[in-house]
Amino acid sequence: MKFLVLIYRNAASQAVWEKLADDEKGQGLKAYEALDRDLAESGELVTSSSLAPPETGKRVLVRDGQVIAGDGPFAEVKEQLAGFYVLDCDGLDRAVEWAARIPEAALGLVEVRPTQDLSVFLP
Repeated sequence: MKFLVLIYRNAASQAVWEKLADDEKGQGLKAYEALDRDLAESGELVTSSSLAPPETGKRVLVRDGQVIAGDGPFAEVKEQLAGFYVLDCDGLDRAVEWAARIPEAALGLVEVRPTQDLSVFLP
């Protein structure tokens, strides 16, 4: 069963990161390296990535057959998606175990959701 683990950031978590000394930031990144290694060794890692800040992306709309790709307006939310993992685990409890190792989990900024195929939308 596949799970999407979403990692968020907000102004408070960004402020915590910015206040860390370089060696503390390095330790935080090593936590991710260890998690990635352990997930790969377990065979449960499908993929993972950090995301660039939202303002570096584009919002895509299609209106009257025309593609409009522009800057914002972006959703006005306090939390922004910062990265993700796709895991292939036996169940939700196992995915939660892995998600708990993500440093942002201590700040309440990690979400685990099962994926589903489009057949769930068929009658």
